[in-house]
Amino acid sequence: MFTVTVTETHAETDTIKVLRLVRSDGAALAPYPAGAHIDVTGPTGITRPYSLCGPPEDTGAYTIAVKREENSRGGSQALHDKVEPSTELTIGAPRRLFGLAPQAREHHLVAAGIGITPLLAMAYELHARKAEFRLHYVARSRAEAAFAGLLEKSAFADRVVRHFGAGRQAVAHELTGALAGLPADAHVYACGPESFMAQVRVLAARGLPEEQIHSEPFRAGTSAGDGADNGADDGFEVELDTGEVYTVPPGKSIADVLEENGVPLETSCREGICGTCVLRVVEGEPDHRDHCLSAKEKAAGDQIAACVSRARSPRLVVELW
Repeated sequence: MFTVTVTETHAETDTIKVLRLVRSDGAALAPYPAGAHIDVTGPTGITRPYSLCGPPEDTGAYTIAVKREENSRGGSQALHDKVEPSTELTIGAPRRLFGLAPQAREHHLVAAGIGITPLLAMAYELHARKAEFRLHYVARSRAEAAFAGLLEKSAFADRVVRHFGAGRQAVAHELTGALAGLPADAHVYACGPESFMAQVRVLAARGLPEEQIHSEPFRAGTSAGDGADNGADDGFEVELDTGEVYTVPPGKSIADVLEENGVPLETSCREGICGTCVLRVVEGEPDHRDHCLSAKEKAAGDQIAACVSRARSPRLVVELW
């Protein structure tokens, strides 16, 4: 983690604020691949992951967009209400859990709402590479679409398809046509609410295998992640590879219990999005409720996001990384 200074802020929409960040010590920022995010600790001490949405080659500053969540624990609200130019924040180095497939012949980016943020960085990178891509952007209206003006004036404006103000059925019809008949080596990337991404996955899966369809939620919901089972929150035991055994009761996570017992565990979002708290599973069956592990990783059963996921077996044996 290191300190950055906010140099610019502006309102993209009534609920989305853009922040531009530079290192407070004047050093250059690390380059990052499109789709990467940073963990940002705001004025209230709450840490949340935010996608980097500027051109990846711009290492002079990082750009993030923050949507105000009225029902949040205060992280986004503090960044809206208490942050202005000259405010200092603490951030982590960029990490990528959602990225472009290098072998893809075509890239089809599908965003809804604030889900535009990682896909905007992907569009910048694909344009710089002269790669074949399309960006589909769904929003209730142009006024609620972050970066609408930027996209209309961008060098890749002809690659952007706007679906603003259309109803659910109209958008579903438009995306059905857009994702039909894609080349066998095309890849699809979706970001937005879980229900939206589920719809995109279904449409894309009509012509592409699962491993060529990628998605990342912009926030965790109350539902489980891909392939998860929202069973009852029964208690279970977690055993460390060093021998200690702890009980994880209903209402508490593995991360909560480990921290209460003085076991060092790095966490960030606490919502199963960022992947910071993923542990290796040595024995037992996880009940995956995260959004950070892929369907293939969940099926393998050898990793678990300690902040949200639970166990189907009476005991999990885990290894601290």
